[in-house]
Amino acid sequence: MQRRRFLQMSGSLLTASAMAYGAGAQTKPASDAAAFHAQRRYATLACGRIAYIERGKAEVALFLHGAPLNSFQWRGAIDLLSPYRRCLAPDFMGLGYTQVTESQALTADAQSAMLLALLDHLGIDKVDIIASDSGGAVAQLFLIAHPDRVRSMLLSNCDVEPDSPPSDVQPVIAMARAGTLADTTEKWLSDTALARATFGAAVYHEPARLTAETIDYYVRPLVSSALRRAQYHAFHLALEPNPLAGIEAALKRSTVPVKIVWGASDTIFSMDDAKYLDRIFPASRGIRSVPQGKLFFQEEFPEVIAEEALRLWQSVS
Repeated sequence: MQRRRFLQMSGSLLTASAMAYGAGAQTKPASDAAAFHAQRRYATLACGRIAYIERGKAEVALFLHGAPLNSFQWRGAIDLLSPYRRCLAPDFMGLGYTQVTESQALTADAQSAMLLALLDHLGIDKVDIIASDSGGAVAQLFLIAHPDRVRSMLLSNCDVEPDSPPSDVQPVIAMARAGTLADTTEKWLSDTALARATFGAAVYHEPARLTAETIDYYVRPLVSSALRRAQYHAFHLALEPNPLAGIEAALKRSTVPVKIVWGASDTIFSMDDAKYLDRIFPASRGIRSVPQGKLFFQEEFPEVIAEEALRLWQSVS
């Protein structure tokens, strides 16, 4: 009965979202920054005080964000998917509202270990992962380290072993190394036009969606103290050396179903990266291309993420 209800309800969402996407519409997330902020919880773990959002019931969907974003990236998808899954979206260490000590490692491996500790703390056995950008690298590492904890995985524009970190991220890493990245990012708080013309134009189809409210939610915690600024730099410095070096053989042995949803207009992670993932995962469910999508298309087209997630979950239920 529960499975029948899931199929009926998700079928309605699939139809509605397909119509919206086909008409070129974009779903405006129901959750604004204030509402999202009010939902934030914290888990005190050995690695620090981990900020996360949790909404819904049933099996768990784990959302992993990119940089310099936080869990707010997934607000639209969570709005759409929380009727069908217990949606869990943590902030990575060094980003968002998570708080860790100066000595805490911020590497992708350390982030994967944090996720395991968080799931154990919350009593969660298995998850359906939805990830993008650097969160996709962590997702792949988590999968090979803990394959029994992953039910399915949806990857959108993200690091892959042959392209991590991508060349377009090197200037950002250079600013982190020089200690200027936080200063550059902080300017967005007082100059929305600058944020849209630089960061926004690079990662959104419509940079205007990068509102002052959204900028504040992403940037404010990163520059809130000397420690947080240093950790913002350290997060980016930890992107080198390649955190995915040598994992291809393990990914080729994975039996976890994987769906790839890729923004085809992204200049940072190309469609070749999507094709690579489709080729190496034995249980790949193929690629869905989002023609107008750039790196963070998940915010602009959350209905596409929801549609493909539900299709993937149906296939493994």
